Amino acid sequence: MNRRKLEERFFKTLMLLSLLVVMGCLIMIVGTVMWRALPALNLAMLTEIPKGGYYLGKEGGILNAIVGSLYLAGGGTLLATLLGLPIALYVHFCAARRYANLVRLAMDVLWGVPSIVYGAFGFTIMLWLGMRASLLGGIITLALLELPIVVRGMDESIALVPAALREASYALGATRLETAGRVVIRQALPGLLTAVLLAFGRGIGDAASVLFTAGYTDRLPDSLFSPAASLPLAVFFQLGTPFPAVQDRAYVAALVLTVIVLVVVLIARQLGKRLARFIVR
Repeated sequence: MNRRKLEERFFKTLMLLSLLVVMGCLIMIVGTVMWRALPALNLAMLTEIPKGGYYLGKEGGILNAIVGSLYLAGGGTLLATLLGLPIALYVHFCAARRYANLVRLAMDVLWGVPSIVYGAFGFTIMLWLGMRASLLGGIITLALLELPIVVRGMDESIALVPAALREASYALGATRLETAGRVVIRQALPGLLTAVLLAFGRGIGDAASVLFTAGYTDRLPDSLFSPAASLPLAVFFQLGTPFPAVQDRAYVAALVLTVIVLVVVLIARQLGKRLARFIVR
């Protein structure tokens, strides 16, 4: 057996082992969460808010955390998208090369900033403005956290649009704004939606950025200025109790969070496949 075949077999074996390690970790994580969550999972757990004595193992559920997480991640993703799309279009249609590279560098740096730093920054701004922990504060902080994910994902998607389509649009008399809105966004739509949904998945699973800004409450948020619970914080607070029944409820919150993220990933993949049929290659 020659050297090339030995190298090929070695790297194939290495890739297979890597796959087994990753899949094994995934199965162990999901299996552990399900093993602890299923005994405590029931309809009341998903449809009721915590009641008196909940953190001692009595009645109630995690509806407050489910609704709060959806509000926080949904609002943060919407705000990040409204801010991120113009930035991505500016990089490709208006900015000079050095300014575009500067924006990309800034987004890469922001992407690497720990989420607790975003939480501390949001908390400082809220104190300066005289705000209390609220749904609005959590949404704004999550929007800042998700912004670099949205911008860089959209940037890469727009970059994949063939340059010939832009040139054809310009040749027909379209302006840069018309080309961006009617040609580029339409062609890059699968990638844009994927970036948005991935940012949503990151936002709904983050705890540090909303710990100081959104607070935590056993009630459902009734306004933007009310505190809001979240699933990651529900896991954190309930695992810290000495009561096994409450700890099992933390795993229920973890399972619900995992299912939500899984659904978001599946939706992103399906939308990408369906919308890809209308893309000009």
